[in-house]
Amino acid sequence: MTDEDGVREDRLDALLTAVLGQIGGADPRLRELTTSLVRHLHAFVRETRPTEDEWLTGIDFLVRTGHTCTDRRNEFILLSDMLGLTSAVDEVNHAGPAEATPSSVEGPFHAPAPRRENGAWIAEGPERRRGQAMVVRGRVTDTGGTPIEGASVDIWQADDAGHYDSQDPAQPPGNLRGLFTTGADGAYWFRSVVPSSYPVPTDGPVGGLLRALGRHPMRPAHIHYRVEAPGHRPVTTHVFVAGDEYLDSDAAFAVKEELIVTPVMRREGESYGLDGPFADFVFDVRLVPLEVAL
Repeated sequence: MTDEDGVREDRLDALLTAVLGQIGGADPRLRELTTSLVRHLHAFVRETRPTEDEWLTGIDFLVRTGHTCTDRRNEFILLSDMLGLTSAVDEVNHAGPAEATPSSVEGPFHAPAPRRENGAWIAEGPERRRGQAMVVRGRVTDTGGTPIEGASVDIWQADDAGHYDSQDPAQPPGNLRGLFTTGADGAYWFRSVVPSSYPVPTDGPVGGLLRALGRHPMRPAHIHYRVEAPGHRPVTTHVFVAGDEYLDSDAAFAVKEELIVTPVMRREGESYGLDGPFADFVFDVRLVPLEVAL
């Protein structure tokens, strides 16, 4: 290390100390988070030594990300998803016993779902005529296998072309969404169409970043779940369709092995009110009792 390098390092040390010395306030958690953030950001600068132009390019990227946000689109959430940060935050907040259904990221497309009876069709748009019919069924239990009656099962998914109702004017509001309640045996079921993989929005700054990094924007086909029951910790998760080509490279880094389901193709579905072949999709949800979660 040269004398010049030594002077620079001493000044950087003094700068960091000065910044940390001004972090105060009454909230200890805010102090902890800000202190750690400042330490990591300063360490990033010392490690990578960005040029002033590179630093301003980064600031401009964040400004453009903010300008892209609307009441229907949050580009910062998309950025968090694409960097794996949303999945990391989910992971540190939802540790639990191995028997519990793993959580996963909520994503940007959740909205209030229409309440539906078990067995209802949730596909009410053009995809119902063209898509592959699917029966989704399972039980909600605790981690010991005891059925939970009255659990709320909130479902939302994309159609066979990879579009949610909020993206596609051809779909009626509430399409491919449903809020179900389990019976005494903990069971739920509904009819739908097999979803497709789809790209995240790429027309904003995050899409530009993906292209610059040589990354694809695709998410594997999945169904979203949010399951709640009194006395149990709620879980928000995905269920992924086995065989999808993007399972090993999900742009949001949300795939977990326990959440991959292989649909079984059935020739006839008369018992489910179907007159042709359908995909039989079985997924059980295991909730953690609050006394275990605490």
